Amino acid sequence: MFKLSALSLFIATLTCSVFSKSGPVIRKEIKEQNGRKAEYMYIDGIKVHETDPEKQPQPPVVEPKPYDAKAAKPPKGAVVLFDGTPKTLKNWQATKGGPTKWKLVDGALESVRGGGYLQSKKEFGSCKLHIEFATPSEAKGSGQGRGNSGVFLMGQYEIQVLDSYKNITYPDGQCGALYGRAKPLVNATRGPGEWQTYDVTFHRPIFNDEGEVTRKAKFHVIHNGHVIHDNLELSGGTGWRGPHSISEYKKHNDKGPLKMQDHGNPVRFRNVWIKPLKD
Repeated sequence: MFKLSALSLFIATLTCSVFSKSGPVIRKEIKEQNGRKAEYMYIDGIKVHETDPEKQPQPPVVEPKPYDAKAAKPPKGAVVLFDGTPKTLKNWQATKGGPTKWKLVDGALESVRGGGYLQSKKEFGSCKLHIEFATPSEAKGSGQGRGNSGVFLMGQYEIQVLDSYKNITYPDGQCGALYGRAKPLVNATRGPGEWQTYDVTFHRPIFNDEGEVTRKAKFHVIHNGHVIHDNLELSGGTGWRGPHSISEYKKHNDKGPLKMQDHGNPVRFRNVWIKPLKD
């Protein structure tokens, strides 16, 4: 049997530790298209928003698990942001402050074309989030044009909402993706108009005084009962920066609002609560 010396074991352990903490390899290049320069980003060799299934396979489709009403109830210490009542509608505002244009429809918050993002008045850092959503019951369009919205932790980091039921798009932009950064492990999407759940454990990023990330954000996401991100460390931001590029980390406050996106589709949300976590 091969035996490692104490020194060799230490070096091997240190090496593994360095590589395990290094995260994915990010590469950027500038290409010219139609006389204009565009940035292309590659994460571990895969282009952001890659559509070639040979290079970026679609996540396997799985059967959503039954709705768990018990797990959906707010636990002790949770802040109920929306429970379907006009009273909790007051917990929300437009991005620039003031009343939102989103509508209260059958106990749900429904986005309005041109209404802008909806954001919570309260702000949060690391947390557990439960949120339920439904894309339009009448499926119109395809790809990113079908049931598009998003849930943004701290107003920054997006978990994509999309009608991905028999609807193909780039995997890092399908339902459940950490937009542009990580595709879901599986496609657990329900059909158009059906209520779906995200249960998220989120640990915020930490920055030093120079604005450098000393601890990256981490996501554990369960979609309709299936783990789609398993304590995944986010390699950077999720802001759109061109057809094949995505934003980097940028220093922000320790707390931020929960936001939902108006992307022109009447997507609905309900049963939203957050339980703050200690860092």
